[in-house]
Amino acid sequence: MADPLLFNPRTYDPAQFDPDTRRLLRATVDWFEDRGKRRLIEDYRSRAWLADFLAFASEEGLFATFLTPASAAGHKDQRWDTARIAALNEIFGFYGLDYWYAWQVTILGLGPVWQSDNAAARNRAAELLAQGEVFAFGLSEKTHGADIYSTDMLLTPDGDGGFRATGSKYYIGNGNAAGLVSVFGRRADIEGPDGYVFFAVDSRHPAYHLVKNVVDSSKYVSEFRLEDYPVGPDDVLHTGRAAFDAALNTVNVGKFNLCTASIGICEHAMYEAVTHAHNRILYGRPVTAFPHVRRELADAYVRLVGMKLFSDRAVDYFRSASPDDRRYLLFNPMTKMKVTTEGEKVIDLMWDVIAAKGFEKDTYFAQAAVEIRGLPKLEGTVHVNLALILKFMRNHLLHPAEFAAVPTRLDAADDTFLFEQGPARGLGSVRFHDWRPAYDAYAGVPNVARFREQADALCEFVATAAPDEEQSRDLDLLLAVGQLFALVVHGQLILEQARLTDLDEDVLDELFSVLVRDFSAFAVELHGKDSATVDQQRWALGAVRRPVVDEARSGRVWERVEALSGAYEMAP
Repeated sequence: MADPLLFNPRTYDPAQFDPDTRRLLRATVDWFEDRGKRRLIEDYRSRAWLADFLAFASEEGLFATFLTPASAAGHKDQRWDTARIAALNEIFGFYGLDYWYAWQVTILGLGPVWQSDNAAARNRAAELLAQGEVFAFGLSEKTHGADIYSTDMLLTPDGDGGFRATGSKYYIGNGNAAGLVSVFGRRADIEGPDGYVFFAVDSRHPAYHLVKNVVDSSKYVSEFRLEDYPVGPDDVLHTGRAAFDAALNTVNVGKFNLCTASIGICEHAMYEAVTHAHNRILYGRPVTAFPHVRRELADAYVRLVGMKLFSDRAVDYFRSASPDDRRYLLFNPMTKMKVTTEGEKVIDLMWDVIAAKGFEKDTYFAQAAVEIRGLPKLEGTVHVNLALILKFMRNHLLHPAEFAAVPTRLDAADDTFLFEQGPARGLGSVRFHDWRPAYDAYAGVPNVARFREQADALCEFVATAAPDEEQSRDLDLLLAVGQLFALVVHGQLILEQARLTDLDEDVLDELFSVLVRDFSAFAVELHGKDSATVDQQRWALGAVRRPVVDEARSGRVWERVEALSGAYEMAP
């Protein structure tokens, strides 16, 4: 029997979506399954460009259906629907990050276009999507990375109302094939933010020079250079501060996709790992008979379930966002930072069990172990996103506001606000609903109650022992505090989604036993920081807790993990 909490291609039926979405999701799964594992791995190892995948996507109208907002739609099923985009992220991650990456950077490339008032550019993008083209996001540079304050892409006025663009961009996915590249630059004749420009470029234009693929992968992560590239009025997407906001708001949209891709990678790897471990005999017993193996695989399983619960609930806040409800600005970097680093832990736990098997060239696991590392490092590092999360800590923990309950958002609606986010500032003023009721609802679950003690302790820390002005310049210490805060937010949305889906309380209790251990570990880390005060050190050790142990509960959760053995294996 398939585990209902994990994606399994054998039983996958996305019945929660409309018929066309169901058809496209199932068709994508079937395309990968028909190709088989041998071809999947060989294409990964040989770094083959994704031409056949993109041909499939074009024939099915996959990208056009999922990535054309209703305002630019050519038929009724086209919309920007974060719930079904998340479902497709998970599928792509399950089969290989190369496929997800071509889709992800298409999303990033479209962000500045769909935020633009330039009707000609919007129409061109819709037409290109309908033709099966991919897109690219020209933000980063070799010297400056994604530091848009320092861009060296220069636009010089040509005297006829347009510009000539010259400069290089680096680490730009799909730069070899994009029908449209959204490029960030600045005017040579205007200093400061007023000179910023986002403009559209065709990678086939003779003034567009593809330099190389900067990674050794099927992902074509390009370096390109524009030499006197003509930019007309129909190519200009944003100017001035609006161009800066479009860059940050596009990343807000794009970074959300990393969490569900990470989930897909972990799910496929888990089927392989449990099946291998359960069928390998060591000292006359299955490897899974050893207590430490059971603990590691059970921890990996519940962490993965937590990743899914958090990400599914975050979709609801993303889709319900508005100018008056910007809670997504916290939950978004959480999906990028927390969920993806949980993915690394899941893979590491399983790899400790299967050991050398994880290196073998005929396994999906070998590529999963490499690819899972990339997601925490894309669209801003873990440290950047932790620092962002900290901006919300005091309001979230100590100053809740009233909000209407956010329902599960699986409706076939267009998420228009994502392209109307407005100025990318004012994060310190964002308010949140009270986090405590989510925990109160599960006060009878022993490890939820134990973790709640730690969450309450963090509120005390913020109120009485928070970093002072001098410590606030010590990013190393602040990041340790950020990890503690992230765990409280992680637990909150997990509990909200558990309530909405009637999650098995054994699984929830086992998951929170892991979170109690995590909180204790980060508290000890804070205790050891060079600049931690005596009061902070005392608080940190006082926040350490031991999870509530229940052997019967752990045994029931293990039965769920054990049942994954043989539950799915990709056809040869």
